[in-house]
Amino acid sequence: MSSTTPETSPPGTDPGQDGSTPRVDEPAPTGKRRVLFVVGSGRSGTSTMSGTLQTLGMHVPQPEVVADESNPRGFGEPRWVVDLHNELLKRVNVQVSDARPSAWFETGKQSTNEALRAQIHEWLEQQFEEGGDELVVKDPRLAWYLGLWRSAALRAGATCSHVTMLRPVTEVVGSKQKYYAKRFGEVNRVAAWVNMMLHTERSTRGSLRAFVRYADMLDDWTVPVHDLGERFDLHAVRAATAKDIRKVHQFIDPTLRRVQLTWDDVPVPARLREIADGTWNSLDALATPGGDTEAEHARLDELRQVFTEAYEEAEAMSQSTAIAAQRAGAAGERERLGAQGAAGAPGAGPADGGRLADKVPHSVRAMVPAGARRRVRAALNRQR
Repeated sequence: MSSTTPETSPPGTDPGQDGSTPRVDEPAPTGKRRVLFVVGSGRSGTSTMSGTLQTLGMHVPQPEVVADESNPRGFGEPRWVVDLHNELLKRVNVQVSDARPSAWFETGKQSTNEALRAQIHEWLEQQFEEGGDELVVKDPRLAWYLGLWRSAALRAGATCSHVTMLRPVTEVVGSKQKYYAKRFGEVNRVAAWVNMMLHTERSTRGSLRAFVRYADMLDDWTVPVHDLGERFDLHAVRAATAKDIRKVHQFIDPTLRRVQLTWDDVPVPARLREIADGTWNSLDALATPGGDTEAEHARLDELRQVFTEAYEEAEAMSQSTAIAAQRAGAAGERERLGAQGAAGAPGAGPADGGRLADKVPHSVRAMVPAGARRRVRAALNRQR
């Protein structure tokens, strides 16, 4: 498990510039209130950690997301938090697991919104009143808005800490492919994992934090969780009774690690695999006692830069595909409007060709770089 450091910005950085480390100006809290943020990629054991802490007596705000086949023991996610994040991500056209490095800038801009900070602060105050001094906030979308949440929590007088769950990328991707819609393929999911984990590490650097391997939780949860209790001064964990511990033993099922794949099962380009392996090795080092070092931070910074460059190259090479998708969407819209015109008034037809591009879904248009969009508009006789 990693060491912990004060709630300050890493030296030599400009917090909030890329959306990964928004500035926090509130004074450090001194009371008993605690907020533990459980972060990391979905399907990496975050629900197991959240559920364990809840069983030991920490408060997961209610109501929770309802358990399903993919998580039969429950998600440990407050419904209000999930709904808020879904709405915020929708506003900036960012996916829950988004592979675009630029997506962090879009969500980072939202984290400076004072109205949102006030809204979350008010909600946290209510949770402290209803559930006690120690809260667990967990959601796979949470990493996009950690700066927003930290600011609100500090405003509520709470000490913030972070636990990032670690699970090999091939297992995460395999689990998502099994339980989630097949909208995304293995390559996209691996890239999204790299993007999420590298920026989550960056946004928690300089904060109270720990990294926990999912495998360690399943092997003997008492070791990493006891360490969290000591490091973060969590009363519910430190004062756990024998009855509480038995309940957690009943809650954690080693068979929950139902998907165990290797790179032989997850075909991706060699360069992406190399970046993902490097990311995993560095994150795994952070989970080792004394491993949260400046040297490892430098390696992670380099990996983040390499991934960003690789993604930009892939975007540039795939412009033809994005443009073709946009043209196909425009053609489909022309056919739809034509059919509507044929069924309506005589002589009615598709709308002015100059408006066709507006009918293309925003999610498709957003895939195309600005320069390419201008060329597409010209091709559609729509100049601005």
